[in-house]
Amino acid sequence: MRAYTPELPELTLPQMLREQASRMPDRIAIRQKDFGIWRPYCWRDYWQRACHVGMGLRALGVSPGGHVGVLSENRIEWVLSQMGAGVVGAVTVGLYPTSPSAEIGYVMNHADIELVVCEDQEQLEKVLEVRDALPRLRSIVVMETKGLSSYTDQVRQLIHTFEELERLGTERHASEPDVVGEVLAVQRLSDVGLMIYTSGSTGKPKGAMISYRNMRAVAPGIMERLGLDASDSHLSYLPLCHVAEQMLTTFVPIYSGAMVNFGESIRTVQEDLREVGPTLFLGVPRIWEKLHAAITIKMQEARPWAQALYHRAMRACTPFALKSASQRTLGEKLTYLFWYWLVLRALLNFIGLRRAKIALTGAAPISTTIVHYFRTMGLPLVEVYGLTESTGMILGQHPDRILSGTVGEPILGVEYRQGEHDELWVRGDMVFEGYYKAPEQTEGVLDGGWLKTGDVIAEEGGMLRIVDRLKDIMITAGGKNLTPSEIENKVKASPYVKECIVIGDGRKYVSALIQIEFDTVAKWAESQGIAFTHFRSLAEHASVRELIEREVAMANRQLADVSHIRRFHVLTKELDHDDGEVTATMKVRRASIYKSYAEQIEALYT
Repeated sequence: MRAYTPELPELTLPQMLREQASRMPDRIAIRQKDFGIWRPYCWRDYWQRACHVGMGLRALGVSPGGHVGVLSENRIEWVLSQMGAGVVGAVTVGLYPTSPSAEIGYVMNHADIELVVCEDQEQLEKVLEVRDALPRLRSIVVMETKGLSSYTDQVRQLIHTFEELERLGTERHASEPDVVGEVLAVQRLSDVGLMIYTSGSTGKPKGAMISYRNMRAVAPGIMERLGLDASDSHLSYLPLCHVAEQMLTTFVPIYSGAMVNFGESIRTVQEDLREVGPTLFLGVPRIWEKLHAAITIKMQEARPWAQALYHRAMRACTPFALKSASQRTLGEKLTYLFWYWLVLRALLNFIGLRRAKIALTGAAPISTTIVHYFRTMGLPLVEVYGLTESTGMILGQHPDRILSGTVGEPILGVEYRQGEHDELWVRGDMVFEGYYKAPEQTEGVLDGGWLKTGDVIAEEGGMLRIVDRLKDIMITAGGKNLTPSEIENKVKASPYVKECIVIGDGRKYVSALIQIEFDTVAKWAESQGIAFTHFRSLAEHASVRELIEREVAMANRQLADVSHIRRFHVLTKELDHDDGEVTATMKVRRASIYKSYAEQIEALYT
């Protein structure tokens, strides 16, 4: 993969969108799938519609510097709302569409949102449920109009369709054609353009203020490390209210000129991947674990001869899994080519990633077993690291320099050092502006321009390894330090385990709460002739317990004695966001789970 340093103009994201529309107006910028048809939008369309949406926001009362919420799955209207807000000097605040109304109400009230753009009636209902607690809210815009006619006149006065928003904006833009130009003329890189609320795994969500300087600073490092340019294509499916998707849907594509694809919905991602064939793909560990489980199920259903070929292919390609394609010897290239055409090409097609020239895993720790698995298949999967407060990726493995278990090296523009307790501190223009309305919390993470990440690091061969979250490191009753994420990821490498929550702080030994991966365990149970009716009946079956015991024993063999899981409890229900057990990004809320399952945990130590 070629190495180069992108030279980006000193432009904000909205200014750069205008620049791309001028440079290459007819080139495809976005494709949106509607009713099975991919509809292309060129850079001219992107810019013009953003201007119309922005002027529509002004027409509906959004003030200069005001806050606009977006409550939707990923689609073109999401980024049009974001860029529309940007071209008139407003700030976008993303809201998780999976969040319950109380959580949405908290963020909207805290963020002082003046107008919210909702996807459909389901999301609208959440906003209306907390409407009385939102004194700053002036208008609600809804993308999909089904069901809107059922509301009272009083409620309908508050609601506008997205089509109406664009129409109002088109009219206002025609009567006031200089407004956008005047706003962008005075827009500065120091201006805040986006607020991203943290997932709130340890408390209430915090609003991280991201400036245009932050966005511009992170883009060249990502492009250089991953070798990205205007020829790339990405499927946007992770929540756009998360910084990981923002960096690959807006920051990098708008500066590089790459194409972004929006599928029909989050439920059609697998089909959309096969149709798009993206050159770039980002998956959080849970996505990679699900893809691993999907392939496991597919191979369980395959005929014996196909299973035998699959296992032979994986064994043959494992020795050079950590090498890039250009680093392989002639013999290794021929070996891979043989198995690629015989077995692996079909599997890469099955997950829709045959054309991917780079794939990423980030946002949380991942098992090295899972990474090795996909690299053995020939998918160039690399580990990256970043935070909301660092505006996304700041560390990443170089495609030609892979050291297993590390997150690689700092990207362009990032300085780092080890603080107290080996905590990672970073500095650079990508470090955020602070938390909204929370100066004390901002002071807690920023120190003289340095961002204290809260993650413990270790150096290995010039690379950085994330040991664990500083707050999560445990000390046993015997005084031994434990890194729970390492233990949990060894167990979660099993296709039969969805979640593992380790207990060990102040305890005599390590125990765990384990949630089964329902689909793969159900398929296994069917093959064993085991009858079950629902999640609980399957999880409580003695044979399933024995299956999980074998998987835990396999994980223990890869761990030091002090880290061995001695006892475990199989959860009889899936961890739920609505129950406060996981965040909107499916991060485990340890304190909440320890409290909810206190009885089961104590039973593990009696």
